[in-house]
Amino acid sequence: MNSIINEYYPILEEYQALRNQLMGLLRDEDLAFSLPGNPTFGTLCREIGDVQHAYVHSFRTFSQNFSYRHKQPGLDASVTKLKLWFEKLDLDLRQVIESLSEEAIQSRKIDRGYDVTPRAQLEIYQQALLIFYGKASVYLKAMGKELPDQWRDWIA
Repeated sequence: MNSIINEYYPILEEYQALRNQLMGLLRDEDLAFSLPGNPTFGTLCREIGDVQHAYVHSFRTFSQNFSYRHKQPGLDASVTKLKLWFEKLDLDLRQVIESLSEEAIQSRKIDRGYDVTPRAQLEIYQQALLIFYGKASVYLKAMGKELPDQWRDWIA
């Protein structure tokens, strides 16, 4: 295993677990909820998946591109479909990080308009998750949903 998997990945998995907790709170009808001037909750969830896809791709190509949009019909209206997609994305992310050699981790940079190390790229992805969770917590509060303990401790 490489240094990112050994030293950093366990905490990233804790951040990903927050998304899994979110999916456990939601029903399909919740995904249609929107706040004035904002996308539906389902669209917001799909967008963080698109973001994660872009990060997975960046570790394969060492170049960041956010143009990908998942096109599966009904994805942003189905908690089950979102859960399955997130599970696949999480597995893909772990596999691509595990495939990085220590040499690549130490010497290669990911071009995202400016160069970052693979470790920094993963930290930036973690920050994207936090931004998503902040947005999601607003939706949850507006819907009158109770936040799980870890959400209250880490996000709210």
